[in-house]
Amino acid sequence: MNRSSKTAAAVLTAAGLLAGAWLPAGAASAADGPAPSAGDRVLWSAVTIPPGRDGIVEAGGLPGPALGADSTLTLTAPDGARVTGAPLSAAGYRGAVAADGRSAAYTATSAEQPWRTGTFPFVLAVPVDAEPGTRLKGCVLRLADARGVARATGGCQVTVGLASPVLSRPESGVPLGARPAAAGTAHPGARITVSDQDGNEVCTDTAGPDGLWSCAPARALPDGPNRLQAKATLNGVSATSEQIQISVGSPTPESAPALAVPPR
Repeated sequence: MNRSSKTAAAVLTAAGLLAGAWLPAGAASAADGPAPSAGDRVLWSAVTIPPGRDGIVEAGGLPGPALGADSTLTLTAPDGARVTGAPLSAAGYRGAVAADGRSAAYTATSAEQPWRTGTFPFVLAVPVDAEPGTRLKGCVLRLADARGVARATGGCQVTVGLASPVLSRPESGVPLGARPAAAGTAHPGARITVSDQDGNEVCTDTAGPDGLWSCAPARALPDGPNRLQAKATLNGVSATSEQIQISVGSPTPESAPALAVPPR
């Protein structure tokens, strides 16, 4: 089936960028709350991860007083999630994940001016039964010096997203009628909207308990090539399918081949 995507590539992980700053003594944390204002001197990050998938929280460009060797950057996973990786490959740092998956940390080993450049990724796994649209509480970020004294703290806002819906019908590559039925799968209960290449709504449905959905256009689609795409929405989060290339109406007849002229 000939499919394309509006984006250059389909990515299973979702990335959030951490805005790093330095926390003065006694300042409040931004964990689990809304994004802090520019004047709030806390670490903060946001990421959306579908159920049963991994996502990446990245800390980077942390300003403030220079910290030396053995300083650490630690992420504590939110409730229900686990840290599954600390995949930084840059020299001068060592990453480690706790055996229970509750936290992971990077330690500066030989980096000059550690934490000032680059990004520091933590991989979070969201459970398959997490409810889309909910926020997982308890995510904590902590930057400490070699003595273990916190020099910056904060949190990350982890939102459970939606897996991309699947648009399995209509079939691509064959002539279709003016009102081709659409069908596929999505997260149970998600509202499905199928749109054409111009963003016009074609049809809608709600995915059943088994994740199946189907709908038919209320109006005829124009003849010729087109593209369809499904969008799933549930509890304030959404995801889109890959696009399907379709052709409505009779195929354009190809030029008739030249007839061979019999010899005289």
